[in-house]
Amino acid sequence: MMNQKQKFQNSNSGIFPKIIKSFLVVFICLTFILPNLAQAAVYNFSQNSWTGSATANTAVHPSNLSGWSQYSSASSTVAGANVQLTYATASTTQTTDVDFNAGTKTNTVVKGSGASASVKLGLTGFTSPSVVSGLGGSSGYVLNSDGTVWAWGNNSYGQLGDNTTNQHNTPVQVSNLTGVTAIAGGNFSAYALKSDGTVWAWGSNSSGQLGDNSTTERHTPVQVSNLTGVTAIAAGSYSGYALKSDGTVWAWGNNGQGRLGNNTTTQSNTPVQVSNLTGVTAIAAGDSFSYAIKSDGTVWAWGYNLSGQLGDNSTTERHIPVQVSNLTGVTAVAGGNLSGYALKSDGTVWAWGDNIEGRLGDGSTADHYTPVQVSNLTGVTAIAASNGSAYASKSDGTVWAWGSNNYGQLGNNTTTQSNTPVQVSNLTGVTAVAGGNLSGYALKSDGTVWAW
Repeated sequence: MMNQKQKFQNSNSGIFPKIIKSFLVVFICLTFILPNLAQAAVYNFSQNSWTGSATANTAVHPSNLSGWSQYSSASSTVAGANVQLTYATASTTQTTDVDFNAGTKTNTVVKGSGASASVKLGLTGFTSPSVVSGLGGSSGYVLNSDGTVWAWGNNSYGQLGDNTTNQHNTPVQVSNLTGVTAIAGGNFSAYALKSDGTVWAWGSNSSGQLGDNSTTERHTPVQVSNLTGVTAIAAGSYSGYALKSDGTVWAWGNNGQGRLGNNTTTQSNTPVQVSNLTGVTAIAAGDSFSYAIKSDGTVWAWGYNLSGQLGDNSTTERHIPVQVSNLTGVTAVAGGNLSGYALKSDGTVWAWGDNIEGRLGDGSTADHYTPVQVSNLTGVTAIAASNGSAYASKSDGTVWAWGSNNYGQLGNNTTTQSNTPVQVSNLTGVTAVAGGNLSGYALKSDGTVWAW
């Protein structure tokens, strides 16, 4: 494992980075939105000013600029790829493809918004990288803007979804899968949410975790049975989870420690409703436990509780959801190996559960069965958890990490654990962060992804 950050740059020369390793220690679900196809030439583009009520579809081409430099948006939410422009004739100033390529006009201005734009920016922005914490499988997944899913790495159980069990050192397209809006990786299996609200799964099915009413291994995606209207998905260890538009949560697969939340420990090969849980706005899964945020800002948890990771001031496993104690105003939640993390609306981070190697970030290594505040950390906008470490991105674009550091996963050029947050070195302009098994990832405002 390298301690130095590796830069992943998306470009039109290929859909995927050329430096992706063939063996990864975690299911990586890095979601990129790539440029759509255009009918005009391809160029890099620089947004230098915004006029009137301009949006990301409005651009100003500076005088005598030789070509177009890399695009970045006013809001820093759209960045980093080669932008493809589609020439339109309804421009207020004469523009041509020749001019766009060469940048020879003295005052070329393109105006408009949305469908009426003089040029259409074929880029809708990048979404956050999402890495499933604490799960094995050595496979990676990426969601393309065209709704297709690509995968690479270990394929022993058909978890790459290409109708083989052959390992692939470069991405291959998951078969028969389009219209995807979200992905999640489990233990030797994977999940995709489609725009029609259905969920599809493939790979290992030993515990019914594919939800197709069987335990048959699947090398191409199959639809999770009796599940529609889904808005979000999560993957645990040999189990899957779905949030529906009505605020209910459904689960399937292995039910050891009550991880399905239906007041039993019986495996279910099709989705069952998590008991006594409504008004949910977000879900997350740890190894053998899960979390749900309700619309009132409270967090509820169920499943394995060996180290107090359910946050209810006990170590009793729970077969139905219980409320995480003393925690309100939560906007995001993440599950690590045996610990949980919550981001509150005031920008503070709270943690509970196992605290070996300081993974709770409170300056100690004592387990906590109820949430404690992560020390010296404010202005946080996003959180992520890994197997023994945690990450937070702040509003100033920096990333902070704490916990285990045996492989340099704190990114501070050491391998020394830290019981309080330390800043990840040489990393600014970050808009999203994610945690792998023994690694960290950050998405920068220029659209590049960095790993350590």
